[in-house]
This record gives sequence, structure tokens and C-alpha cells, in this order.
Amino acid sequence: MRITGLETLFVGSWVYVRVHTDEGIVGLGEAGLTSRAKTLEAAVKELERYLNGKDPLDIEFHWQAMYRKPFFRGGPVLMGAISAVDIALWDIAGKYWKAPVHRLLGGRCRDRARVYVHIGDHPVEVLVESALAAVREGYTAVRWAPFTSGFEKMRFPRLLETSVRQVKAVREAVGEDVDICLDAHGRLNPFEAVAMARELEPFRVFFFEDPILPENVDAMADVAAHTSIPIATGERLYTVYEFEALLNRNAARMVRPDLSLAGGISQCRKIAAIAEAHYAGVVPHCPLSPVSLAACLQLDAAIHNFTLQEYIRSDTPPRCEVLVEPLKVEAGYLLIPDKPGLGVELNEEAVKKYPYKPQEPPLLTHEDGSVADW
Repeated sequence: MRITGLETLFVGSWVYVRVHTDEGIVGLGEAGLTSRAKTLEAAVKELERYLNGKDPLDIEFHWQAMYRKPFFRGGPVLMGAISAVDIALWDIAGKYWKAPVHRLLGGRCRDRARVYVHIGDHPVEVLVESALAAVREGYTAVRWAPFTSGFEKMRFPRLLETSVRQVKAVREAVGEDVDICLDAHGRLNPFEAVAMARELEPFRVFFFEDPILPENVDAMADVAAHTSIPIATGERLYTVYEFEALLNRNAARMVRPDLSLAGGISQCRKIAAIAEAHYAGVVPHCPLSPVSLAACLQLDAAIHNFTLQEYIRSDTPPRCEVLVEPLKVEAGYLLIPDKPGLGVELNEEAVKKYPYKPQEPPLLTHEDGSVADW
């Protein structure tokens, strides 16, 4: 079996890669970095030059070749493209061997994956109702950013008071059987992050994600050392080397690799193994489409230290239309697909219905006009 070409597809701002073979088996993967979709497309075309004519089952060799062959390595563009190809190659392997990917990774550790759902970044009254609605639907973990609109222009005492009021209200509303997950999105500096974390400790927060920007591992480790709330981070890290440095400095208790950015199934499996050696949990980052989520579920099934899966509910278009057969969620858990490969197929009608649409992140500014992190 040989690779005959790579095809890039778009559904809105989602970027898909299909790897075609001369035996008619086609693999499907998804790339991250949706705000730079066309840049990713160009990177995929460059990978095609190497992959054409190769045996798609030599997945690890191809990963190393795609990553190591260029002199300059890493970064979100190259890693997003490699990730999509890697996921597609695993999809081909599963279809070739007539087994779901998790079987090729050693079999199941679990039959279903517990998820957390987003409840939005709202004023406290709306936030509480959103949390209660999620609980009524059967979810046992909720996530939001403890800020409100206009946070970038708030004085820190007001920002702190807002976050405490939100978390206190949600905890009182949902009780002790629901996990609260918070994401600061890297908006705080280290002293602000420590102050906020200490104020939030009484509410038994499950994890505090990206309290500061992730570039400085030592700064993240300093924040982690000053709070009892587990720090989660990793959605903006791309290699096993970055995750090893993060864990070696005790900078996180939960890692958040994005399979569509951090090297696909091949590398995220290794990241999970490094995390396991540090007794750290794995909470895969997945704000993308159900294709990326299906890849996450294959990994979730196969690793011992899986903790929670990010899940954006699939009840609105195009999310509910992009797969031929939607993923199944029951009582706050996603079921692990057991069909060959990823276990899902892209709906061609959705590809036609939702053409490429650029996604541009917001530009926020502080009160003095300087750029703020969103």
C-alpha cells in the first residue's frame, strides 16, 4: 500500500487532511491553529512532497522524518500539519487492520471518557443557570473563564472579586458532586495568579488552567508551588520536550496536549507516558471539531492516566453535521468509537455546505491602549 496524495478540506475554519492510498483506504485527520487555516494548508502541501509513494503504515518513521528532516522544527504551523497527517495515518492503519486505533495502541483502559463542558463566560446569574442546565443534562464537570466582558480594563481587586463571586455561586449551586474547572487563558501575571488561586482554594477547584502564559516554565512552576489547586496547562505546547520540561519542574499536575497541534496520536501518546511517570493526569485540549475529538477518544481509551476530556456539545451546526454518525454522549461520558480507525467519517454534505471561513481572534486592549491577552 502506498500514499498517492494529500487533500486539504475546510468546514468553516476547521482544517482537515485526507491521506489517500493506492488501495482505496483514506485516512482522516484534523489540524489545529484554525486562525491560520490557509497557512496550515501550505504546510500540508509541503509534507505531501515527502509522503507521496511511501507506505502509510510506517507511522513512527514518517513522524520522525516530517519533524526532523527540516532544519527548523516545531511551532504551531508545522506541528499542526504533522498532527493532522499523523492522525490520518493512524486512521488508515486502523482501517487496514480492521480495528479501532485504541486496539493498535494496546487496547482499552476504559469504555467511556468523562467530559467537562463549557458553560460560557457570563455574569454570575447566567453562569449559575448554565451550570445547573449542564448538571441536569448529566454532566459532572463544568468549565469557564472566571472573568466577565471588559475584564481587560478592570483593576485587579475588581477582577479578583468577580472571579470569587462566580466560583462561589457555582459551587453553591451545583454542590459537591460536580467538578469545577477554571481557565484563566494566560490573562494573569504570576502574582495575580497566585492571589486568585488562593482566594479560590476554599471552593475545591478541580484544576486552574493557564493561570499565566505558558512560555516561561519556571514562572508556571512558581505559581504551582504557591497554591493547592492543581495547575493544568499544555494547549499551547507542541513537543514532548516542552512537556517534559513542564513536568520535570513540577509546573503542572494535569497536562493538556492538543492532538491536532502537539504531534497527533503518536506524540500525545508519548506525552501521556511522560505525564504518567510524574503522576500527572491527561486532559486533552479539544476546541476543534468532532474529528479531532474522535482522535482524542482513541487516545483516552488507551492511556492509564486519562482524567477528563474537553467537550463542546455537538447540538448546533456545523458541529452536529460534520460526521456521518455523531459521537455518542451518555450521562456525562463520551462513548469510545469501536469502528476501524478513528471510527468516524466526514460528512461530504457538510464540506459543501460550510465553505472556508477565516477565523480571526479578537484584539483586546487595556485601559491605556496596550494589547491585552484574550
